[in-house]
Amino acid sequence: MNNYETVFILTPVLSDVQMKEAVEKFKALLEADGSEIVHEESWGLRKLEYPIEKKSSGFYHMLEFKGNPAVVAKLELNFRRDERVIRFLTIKQDKYHALYAEKRRSLKQSKEKEN
Repeated sequence: MNNYETVFILTPVLSDVQMKEAVEKFKALLEADGSEIVHEESWGLRKLEYPIEKKSSGFYHMLEFKGNPAVVAKLELNFRRDERVIRFLTIKQDKYHALYAEKRRSLKQSKEKEN
C-alpha cells in the first residue's frame, strides 16, 4: 500500500451540512476499498488564486491515506463526476514526504495541546 495525499476544493455555494456530506462521501469511498485514512484537515473557505467556473472562493479539504493505486483512479473518477468538486489534486507521497507529513502532524498536535 502506498501513501497518498489529496486536496480537493468544493464549490462555495454549499451549506456546512452539504460540505460535510461531500467529504464523508469521499472518505466512505476510500474506506470501502480498504484504504486507511491517516489524517484529515479542513482548511475552510479560502479565496482562489484565479476564478474557476466563475467562483472566486472554495472550501478546501485535505485527506492523507494509505491505499492501492486502483483506489486513486476510482477516487478521481468520483471527483470528476461530482459537481460539487471544482478542483482536486492527488499525489503519491515518497518516504521523505510521508516523514515530513508525520512530523507536521505531531507538531500541530503538540501546539493544540499547549493551547
